[in-house]
Order: sequence, then structure tokens, then C-alpha cells
Amino acid sequence: MAISSTQLLALAKRDTHWAICFVSIIIVAFYWIFIASDRYVSESNVVLESPQIAPLEMSFGSLFGGAGTNKSGDMLLLRDYLLSVDMMQIVNDTVGFREHYSNSKIDWLSRLPSDQVPLEELHEYYQSVISVELDDYSQVLRIKAQAFSPIVAQRISKLLITAGESYMNELGYRLAEEQVSFLEKQVDRLSKNFHSAKKSLIDYQNQYGLVSPAGTVEAIGFIVAELEGQLANLKARRVVLASFQSEDSPEVKRVNSEINALETQIAYEQSRMAEQSGNALNVKSAEYQTLELNMQFAQESYSGALAALQNTRIEAARQLKQVSVLQSPTLPEYPLEPRRGYNSVVFAVIAIFLALILHMVILIIKDHQD
Repeated sequence: MAISSTQLLALAKRDTHWAICFVSIIIVAFYWIFIASDRYVSESNVVLESPQIAPLEMSFGSLFGGAGTNKSGDMLLLRDYLLSVDMMQIVNDTVGFREHYSNSKIDWLSRLPSDQVPLEELHEYYQSVISVELDDYSQVLRIKAQAFSPIVAQRISKLLITAGESYMNELGYRLAEEQVSFLEKQVDRLSKNFHSAKKSLIDYQNQYGLVSPAGTVEAIGFIVAELEGQLANLKARRVVLASFQSEDSPEVKRVNSEINALETQIAYEQSRMAEQSGNALNVKSAEYQTLELNMQFAQESYSGALAALQNTRIEAARQLKQVSVLQSPTLPEYPLEPRRGYNSVVFAVIAIFLALILHMVILIIKDHQD
């Protein structure tokens, strides 16, 4: 059964809490409908994109997204920055945030109390009029800026986009510059080491007139093997000659001379490969191999550093962020806030609900007193 206005008045006269409820509803509705200042909302939707630069090498991890960038993390970083004190300071210096939102023409509940409010209070107010939400499904950042002028709302929304893009690129540049600078120093140091090792190897070759001591040792070993083969043949021939000729025969003497010559040559060649004096080819070969290994290590280190530097430069280019605007900041034609009817109805429902609870509590207390 509907309650008439007379019954409501009687109820309000009998129960003070109902009177307070109805008066509060009337006052709040009057404020929202007649006093609250219009707020214009400029909306924009943006996404973060990076240059599509392919890496030099295709790794197994990159095929399954292991080398991908954390797009959601970048979007959250951008969101935090747009709601930060630093961004608020930029908006204040560029648009005049304090002056606009503390204008005396704005109703006293909606405006800043003063243009000299503390930074913490100003930041809290800033977060109440700037909304930046991430759509996890579409990875779109939805930006809303409220102001008491449509032009100011649009200016703030545009500023948030441009400043956010600059901030994300600055982060990428800073990290890239540090990495590239470090690798450039390493490349320079390794380049000097490589050229120094190469010069030491060339100087050693020039000093001893050997391009490759190991090759020379191998060649001498081959010569010694051939000479020993010839020596074995001559010794076998001498045994055959001794079986039917005397030691003084010309043929035996000639074979003995050849045997002596071969033994002398073999001893000489072997002495070239190994001597106690330390100037033999085996010592030079060991020293040469050490220098050659040092040069090869320096060359591989230098080549690896060059490849890492190039990869880092490419990765630095991929770290650059571009804020792509899906919906450019709108210029509001009518105020979306406050939602006067909605706010009035919501407050009325809550107030009546609380009054009902209080009324039930009072009835329970009276029943116990009786």
C-alpha cells in the first residue's frame, strides 16, 4: 500500500531519524540538481607500440614468445606515471591546474578549497578528476580528464598522451644509452687487446723469420722420416754388399759414405727441432702457439662484443615506445558529470535504507523495554 505525503509527515514528526533522512535527501537532491557545477569529460583511448625490428638471430625462445616485450607491464608503468605527482606538476605548469579547479565560480564542494593547498591534497584531488584505466583484455589504456571547461578537459587529455609518450621513450633511451655506452667501452678495450695480441704474433714471426713454427716442425719431421727411410735402405744394401765384397771395396766405401752423410743430416735436422739451448723449433712452436691462442681469444672476444653491441643497438630501437591513439581526446559538447538524477536517487536509497535499519533497532529496543 502506498504511503501518502501526510503519513510521511506524520512519521517524520513522530520519529526524528526519519525527519533527518527526508531533510538530507531534499538537501542532497537540491545540491546535485541546482548547485553542483557542470564537469566536462574528455575521453581518449591509447595503446603502446614498439618498432617491428627483427633481431639478428632467431633463437628457440623467441619462437615461443620468450623474447617478447612485457606490453601489459609497460601499460601499467604508463598508467602509474599519468597518475603520479610528477605528471600532476606538468599539468599544473602547463594548464594551470590549481587556478582552474579552485575557481570561485565552482561550487564549494567540487572545487579545490584554495590554490595554495598542500601538494598531498592537490594530488588526491588530481586523482579524483583524472581517470586512467587499463583494459586487460584489449590492452587499451582509457584516459578520462574532468574539468569545468570543455577546452581545459581536452588540453589535459592531450597533455597526458604527449607527456606519457615522452616519459616511456625517456625510460627506453636511458636504459639503452647505459647498455650501449658500457658495450662501446668494452669493444674499445677488446679492440686494443686484439690488435696488441696480433702485433705480438707478427713481431714474433718477423723476429725468427718463421710464418708458422708448427708447420716448419712438421715439414722437418717429414724430411727426417724420408732421410731415415733412405738410411735404412742404404744399411740394408751395405749388409748385402758385405756378403760378397770386402770393406775396402769402392762400392762398400761409397755406401758407407752415404750412410754417414744421412746420419749427419738426420742429426742436424733433429737438433733443429729440439735443443737444450732453448732455441729449438719445438720451443718456438710452443711460444708461437701461445701467442696465436692469445690472438684468437682476443679476436673472438672482440667479435662477440661487436655482435653484442649491434644486438643492443637493435634492441634499444625496439624499446622505443609510440603511443598510438585509438580515440583522440574529445572536445565535450555537454557535461557528463555530475550525474544529477543518478546521484540523488542513490543517496535517497542509501539514506532510506539506513533510516530503516535505525528504525528497526529503535523498535527492538522499545520491545525489550516493555
